Amino acid sequence: MAVRVIAVDDFDLVVFGGTGDLAHRKLLPALYFRDLDGQIPDAARILVTSRREFSSGEYRTWAEAALREHIKDLDDAALTRFLGRLTYIAIDVAADAGWAELGKILNERPDVVRAFYLAVSPDIFGTICAGIGKAGLVNDNTRVVIEKPIGKDGQSAKALNETIGKVFQEHQIFRIDHYLGKETVQNLMALRFANALFEPLWNAAHIDHVQITVAESLGVGGRAGYYDTAGALRDMVQNHILQLLCLVAMEPPASMDADSVRDEKLKVLKALAPFTPELVEKQIVRGQYKAGASSGGAVPGYLEELGRDDSLTETFVAIKAQIANWRWSGVPFYLRTGKRLATRVSEIVVQFRPIPHSIFGAEAGVITDNRLVIRLQPDEGVKMEIMIKDPGPGGMRLRKVPLDMSFADAFKVRNPDAYERLIMDVIRGNQTLFMRRDEVDAAWEWIDPILESWSNTKDQPKGYTAGTWGPSASIALIERDGRTWSEENA
Repeated sequence: MAVRVIAVDDFDLVVFGGTGDLAHRKLLPALYFRDLDGQIPDAARILVTSRREFSSGEYRTWAEAALREHIKDLDDAALTRFLGRLTYIAIDVAADAGWAELGKILNERPDVVRAFYLAVSPDIFGTICAGIGKAGLVNDNTRVVIEKPIGKDGQSAKALNETIGKVFQEHQIFRIDHYLGKETVQNLMALRFANALFEPLWNAAHIDHVQITVAESLGVGGRAGYYDTAGALRDMVQNHILQLLCLVAMEPPASMDADSVRDEKLKVLKALAPFTPELVEKQIVRGQYKAGASSGGAVPGYLEELGRDDSLTETFVAIKAQIANWRWSGVPFYLRTGKRLATRVSEIVVQFRPIPHSIFGAEAGVITDNRLVIRLQPDEGVKMEIMIKDPGPGGMRLRKVPLDMSFADAFKVRNPDAYERLIMDVIRGNQTLFMRRDEVDAAWEWIDPILESWSNTKDQPKGYTAGTWGPSASIALIERDGRTWSEENA
């Protein structure tokens, strides 16, 4: 199946942190593939900065090595063309050096789209934005891309947004969450709003509960220092998982206009039932992995990777959330994420209610409730579980079968990485898949009481063995409601 590629307008993209891990693993490969598919105009330029003293030639050698590491079959002509777009500029943002050279290059083309991608530590977002403003590099065609985390709590997020807002207007700020760029997440909206099948059933009358799982089999590894200041709640729930919840639960927007979509997501965040300290104790489980086995070998515990004897940082969290509105009243949303779990999988499970009455006898077998499973990774796709008659004579025997669509099998094309779509949306100025400031504030308003409760109790996270599905208390969290976590797709 052919994929229609729509070229974007001419642009200059400036990547701060161009020698960092994000550029190495994600941004350079994403830009290469967009160039390979003919989506990037011939005159577009990619300006890369960091403190490292590279020439442009030395950076292109570094970039080529990164691309060869992460892409199996490189097209030589496309690689040469892409590397030719790269210009390296050494900028020490703390020492205020290198801005003049960047400004000279950008001001050669003041009328094209100009995007700054901050692929750096959030600690220097404000410093870089101030430097961009001081150098006079902001005009009507300018955008800035901010990676998570946006703050460590509501207060710090507000302060960071204020700092960035002194240089850029809100419509110029793109707060990126790469989960929203995944094809499966986009298809969640298509399933709901482009089909007459699901939306009439998308409510408390027909849906029993929803599960959202983002599980990782890896530990924190070299990120232990950063992770100990964040934890699973800040690192995954406040952004990725809450954004997925919003797309599942939101009302139909008036259009796909950016603000129409984000208005409806904001309503969901504001409708989330708040947590009191008592509810935190009953409806939230936090854990921390211990030594165990993963991928066929022994792995250390979190404290061993951290190099400390104690830490209250959670590497796992499970939450029973409620949305206090008419559509979802009484429908629990079970959220779960963690490091060093049994496997790497991200999925949304929509569990429908039982049929009101069975006309079949006991000999037909057990009737299983319908489920819609949206798989985000590792194999993106959509599965609907339904009941059918088992073929053959001998009476009515029922069995559960999946209507299973894998994107890779269905479309026979490479599944683009989320960053490919999101970077092109930045150039287009389309903010639909990016978080608005009031979304960030509303998410922190829900998260902050949980963090405060944990801080006040000082309880240790519950231990779980690496390679399992987390603390036993997380199983009890859902099973005491007569439900169970979906793990058959893992």
